[in-house]
Amino acid sequence: MIGSAAMRTTIVWIVLVLAACGGSSGPRSEKPSDPGTNDPAFTLRSIKDWYLIGNAATPGQDLMTIFVDAPSGTDTVDVWVADLPPVRLTEQPDGSFGTQVTIATLGVGAHDVLFAADGSTTAFAKHTVRRSAPYYVLVTTDWDFADPGQIAIGYQSQMHADHPELRMTHFVGPYTFTDPAMTAERKQQLVTWLVKQRDTHDDEIGLHIHPYCNFVESAGLACVTDQSTVYAEDTTGYTIKVSAYDRQQFGILLDHANALFEQNGLNRTKTFRAGGWTADLSTLAALADKGFTADTSALNWARIEEWKDQQSGELYRWNMANWGPIGDTSQPYWVSEQNVLTDTAPRLPILEVPDNGAMIDYVTLEEMNALFDANWNGEPLATPTTLMMGFHPAPGFTQSEYRRVDGFLDYADLRLANRGLGPVVYITLEDVVAAYAP
Repeated sequence: MIGSAAMRTTIVWIVLVLAACGGSSGPRSEKPSDPGTNDPAFTLRSIKDWYLIGNAATPGQDLMTIFVDAPSGTDTVDVWVADLPPVRLTEQPDGSFGTQVTIATLGVGAHDVLFAADGSTTAFAKHTVRRSAPYYVLVTTDWDFADPGQIAIGYQSQMHADHPELRMTHFVGPYTFTDPAMTAERKQQLVTWLVKQRDTHDDEIGLHIHPYCNFVESAGLACVTDQSTVYAEDTTGYTIKVSAYDRQQFGILLDHANALFEQNGLNRTKTFRAGGWTADLSTLAALADKGFTADTSALNWARIEEWKDQQSGELYRWNMANWGPIGDTSQPYWVSEQNVLTDTAPRLPILEVPDNGAMIDYVTLEEMNALFDANWNGEPLATPTTLMMGFHPAPGFTQSEYRRVDGFLDYADLRLANRGLGPVVYITLEDVVAAYAP
């Protein structure tokens, strides 16, 4: 009978059972104890090991998605993420349990995530997640010649195919459009390829200048030939220091380069690397004058020791003298108006992103991976960190060089943020500027 003593006893018993297994009362506020060893009867899915803390350049990974496959007969699954309020997972149509937890308030560091079933005071699983600022890896190419050659083009396309998250910054030389040996057909082929890399892979087209005479003279300037980093004189202009041109002159070259790019179907450029890394303060001031936002001419000069006794040795000496403090772990800074090596106010609106990984031409794969490790020790990062590396896509780009680049990308891929494996983000020079806004 409804209301009888027997019925009241049954109702009380059901309520007690529901309370014992967590029922509709929701998860307890107290965390369960550490399980010691995760129960293999439960499987965690979707939860990652690493979650990025975002900034103006990179969105944060602030939503944790969790699914749990539980043994038959499990009624409830609850999760405690660090010190956030506990959450009860919802049973899914396939019998699993799932939820999404907002973790935007979790700071830098390692955080434990505990799971318990049916109101147990002992967790069946513990998972540690790490919150970190991004580790930016910038992969760049320097167009030292008018035509990088089809072999180098093919290798770069293969890099994108094998490393889907890869983004590259192509520092393209304007002499592609002024070299008299270049045919109109070949120019168009290169432009078409570059535009495809930009539009398909979100690559960047930046600017690289070796002051070849065919380019300098097409801009209306007299070509300097006596300030070479390699020879007593270079009548081609190729090895002439960029710093041989003063602020006004270099501004003319920048305007001319961007005009050539636009005339031939490319975008105006915003980022720069000097040929031979030979930019000085007047170079960076000219970049600022012309609306550029970033430079990466500051070289980890010790890595080009091959040039110490080559030819005149000037390339090594100049970079050692002008980029003295730049080393393996140098990080971006806003350039002082008074000193290209400091960020003392007042500053130019130019972010200097040191070429701390140099070029693959000068380092072995083991050395390149060691540079990666030197800038990130495997722990969560409190602030964004960059590693800049690159190579010369030239007719002489070898299979050995390709394998070194590919091997390094394999190493970086194992720590990609998009895969929840670490804080690594491939980014272009133009885009990384926002992460270091003054």
